[in-house]
Amino acid sequence: MHISFLIHNAYGIGGTIRTTYNLARTLGEQHDVEIVSVFRHRDQPIFDPGPNVRISHLVDIRKNSPGYEGDDPAYTRPAKVFPVTEGRYQQYSELTDRRIGEHLRQLQADVVVGTRPGLNVHIAREARRGPVRVGQEHLTLSTHSKGLKRTLRGFYPRLDAVTTVTEADAQDYRAGMRLPGVRIESVPNSVPEPGLEPADGTGKWVVAAGRLAPVKRYDLLIRAFAKVSAARPDWRLRIYGGGEQRAKLRALIDKLGLYNHVFLMGPANPLDPEWAKGSIAAVTSSLESFGMTIVEAMRCGLPVVATDCPHGPAEIIDNGVDGRLVPTGDTNAIATALLDLINNDELRQQMGQAALKDSARFDPSRVAGRYESLFADLSARGGLRGSLHRARGSLVGGAMATTEAMRRVRMA
Repeated sequence: MHISFLIHNAYGIGGTIRTTYNLARTLGEQHDVEIVSVFRHRDQPIFDPGPNVRISHLVDIRKNSPGYEGDDPAYTRPAKVFPVTEGRYQQYSELTDRRIGEHLRQLQADVVVGTRPGLNVHIAREARRGPVRVGQEHLTLSTHSKGLKRTLRGFYPRLDAVTTVTEADAQDYRAGMRLPGVRIESVPNSVPEPGLEPADGTGKWVVAAGRLAPVKRYDLLIRAFAKVSAARPDWRLRIYGGGEQRAKLRALIDKLGLYNHVFLMGPANPLDPEWAKGSIAAVTSSLESFGMTIVEAMRCGLPVVATDCPHGPAEIIDNGVDGRLVPTGDTNAIATALLDLINNDELRQQMGQAALKDSARFDPSRVAGRYESLFADLSARGGLRGSLHRARGSLVGGAMATTEAMRRVRMA
């Protein structure tokens, strides 16, 4: 099976990029797999796709590259296919519209997978008849604007499937979007087994990792750790990641007198060795579309104290077994949960072992197997039936979508 992923920028760093590489690498062991990046801004990707996955790009924005296209006049003109309601719209252009369209119209693949809403719209509108069309949702439906939701209702009926990373978000799609004939499935992100010894629970470190952004609420974690360090001054907190709130968090650490207890470590890649140095992981977000860092920490043998925010943590953590879920925004609850594990060595190590065992369900081989089954099922119902269900779905989405879908059926 030839499987083609379309991604915003395969040369960057981030959760969507990382999980796409994990999935592609595993599928590449049995299938012909490629990752097509709209943009290329550096010579080599950060992540390793493995020996069997091809990486290519559509628009070169490396300023020192002979192929640099940032000066192309079409690159300065606004996009008309990529939806204006999508968060990345300002980065797209007439040039990206043209390159993505050309790529999709000539793509000889069995399955084409989009990795963000704007690219899923491109696939719905421009992919030639034949490939199974799958749109991945790596965020959540609830975080999309009303305008973007209207756009997706208009074009997603031409997809064969939409996948979400949590069942909660899949339920939101089924209840809140009109997508007749489109299969909606939840398939979690995958995290490979670390190639190192798991944490043994003896290190006196709490570890957190992720973008230093408001949604991650590291201010809550730092304030909670002030209570932790007052009771257990022998424990420390390391926070890995970079971002806009670094200076603000640094000032909070200094204000609370935690400069010897809380450390902003900056970005780290790979993170596995840093997780393994700790004994507890902490996630205090107000929103998580999935929770990659939760699974990464668990795969290294750490129990996780996490806020029970929408949508991911409760679908990953078995509360009281391999971690603790606490109310969102509750500094005292975070501190109490951390201290419960800090003060009970046996419980902490027991939960760490459970985390190691339970997180195996996110192994790339298992997640790839679920995608393989989905792709096979969709391929089996392909051909005219697939074209007809897209045409019927487009009738709900709007007159323009109907016209285009029926045109595709007539041309078949």
